[in-house]
Amino acid sequence: MSDEQHYTVDAAREAADDGATAEWVRAFLTSPGSDNAVLGNALAEQCGAWLGPLEVPLRLLHRLAGPEGERVMCPIDEDDWGDDVDDMEDRVEEGWEPPPLIVTFNEDRQLVLEDGNHRVEAMRRAGRDEGWALIGFADEAARD
Repeated sequence: MSDEQHYTVDAAREAADDGATAEWVRAFLTSPGSDNAVLGNALAEQCGAWLGPLEVPLRLLHRLAGPEGERVMCPIDEDDWGDDVDDMEDRVEEGWEPPPLIVTFNEDRQLVLEDGNHRVEAMRRAGRDEGWALIGFADEAARD
């Protein structure tokens, strides 16, 4: 199975059904293209409970990175941002369903976009209002 087939909403749903969402998130974030083992390991350890995949309004996500001029913590120069987003936007318009966004629920009751900033921007540009997400919580009580 290719990474593109393994890291889909359906594959994430299967992992959730098996109680293996943390492992799926870790594997996804360490896979080629994501290459973020540090984040994958941190989220697998910090998030004691997961919810999803479920559709989340993109406007509710607190993005960490994005193009200059947007409300993000880490603005990224358009030259470094644009090509990846343009390619993804075209794919979304052609019917591609991106892998689930990786989101955490913080103590301020905010949904923080940990991974998927490029995918969110591509979906927005393609006219989508929602995206599939896996949401990590500190523990089961916070999730409930």
